[in-house]
Amino acid sequence: MDSRKIYENFKGHLKTINTHKLMVMKHCFKVGLYKQGLLHDLSKYTPTEFIPGVKYFQGDRSPNNAQREIEGASGAWLHHKGRNKHHYEYWIDYPADKEIGLVGMKMPVKYVVEMFCDRVAASKTYNKEKYTDADSLNYYYKGRSHYVIHPETDALLHRLLKMLAEKGEDYTFAYIRKNVLKKQNGR
Repeated sequence: MDSRKIYENFKGHLKTINTHKLMVMKHCFKVGLYKQGLLHDLSKYTPTEFIPGVKYFQGDRSPNNAQREIEGASGAWLHHKGRNKHHYEYWIDYPADKEIGLVGMKMPVKYVVEMFCDRVAASKTYNKEKYTDADSLNYYYKGRSHYVIHPETDALLHRLLKMLAEKGEDYTFAYIRKNVLKKQNGR
């Protein structure tokens, strides 16, 4: 890759992750998750994630997918999902009964909500002006068959994505703040 391409990819990738991070922060703030909004995806700025992000930057999808297609695995993704609790993949483990195999552990609600905010922001970031409130739900349906996710975590994520598609962002964020997180925090 020539130096001009590296520079353009660097600028494009940095802009994409900054835009995404800012959008997730705004969404998290709307529901009252201030600390998570500020700390969201900081690992994307580490060399392990940032360098492959520049190398495989395309602008309309995650560079992790391109790295996976070309190299057979995405080291950036493996690093990312292992450090960010808002990804259901972080919560995959062996249960007490090891005969079952790997399962999704139940995620704390605040991380499910951050995952929801993350998915909405990713849809907005990659779909740009073509974004609709149904995009995150459609993306969820495309990948759902291979998810290793706790049934309660999956049910909450699905309910919120469906609510967004049917009732819009303002309604869904207000619902999360007043119902999902309020119940979680015992208020």
